[in-house]
Amino acid sequence: MEIVIRESHQSAVNLTADIIANALRKRPDVVLGLATGRTMEALYAELARRHREEGLDFSKATTFNLDEYIGLPPEDPNSYRYYMKTHLFDRVNINPDRTHLPDGMAKNIEAECALYEQRIKSAGGIDLQLLGIGRSGHIGFNEPLSALFSRTRPKALAPWTIQQNAPLFPDPSLMPRRAITMGVGTILEAGRCLMLATGDEKAEVVAKSAEGPMTAMLSATALQLHPQCTVIVDEEAGARLTNREYYDWVFENEPEWEPYR
Repeated sequence: MEIVIRESHQSAVNLTADIIANALRKRPDVVLGLATGRTMEALYAELARRHREEGLDFSKATTFNLDEYIGLPPEDPNSYRYYMKTHLFDRVNINPDRTHLPDGMAKNIEAECALYEQRIKSAGGIDLQLLGIGRSGHIGFNEPLSALFSRTRPKALAPWTIQQNAPLFPDPSLMPRRAITMGVGTILEAGRCLMLATGDEKAEVVAKSAEGPMTAMLSATALQLHPQCTVIVDEEAGARLTNREYYDWVFENEPEWEPYR
């Protein structure tokens, strides 16, 4: 795992966008794993700007999102399909047929989960998986005690996840209590994992996930197992990291980071 601490929220977003943009330029048919949430809104806005002003091309890319609420149709403003269309898909030149999210309205949820795994496999696997991190340390909707080798499956949402997300609904009581999520094992099979975390409310969980012991109570700690995982944070989200001097030294000295300095 590599940790890069940037001086501001926007510089963390820009570096994350740089890595995704370079992946698209290097391999136009790249398979991207995507995430939702408030942290990603600025990132998708930046990628859309680069498409609009710099010609960043999404036309051959394929995407797979981490998760979707069970019981919400794609046209529901609180569905993650709607989120992705609003914040990215409708703002770039991506082929809608190449954008994939779990079907939260599937009659057979277990079969939908198995089909989603098969679709990822048929696409050749995910090359670059974008991740956020929840305040309880979850990636996707892999809530505490999620198996570290779990696959795409339905998952009951934790009370604190419901409490955090419910205000986004016009009527908080209508927030679904279950979701389909990629498993931790599914995420770990991506060629590269790229986590973006900003704000002081993420500082504690970032430190525990990156520097603490691996535990199913914090599914993000499983990223310590990944051979190519980059965590990008701003100063606020990185405030509780104890090895800051080393992380900065790596960024300033490793050749792979030279184009980004």
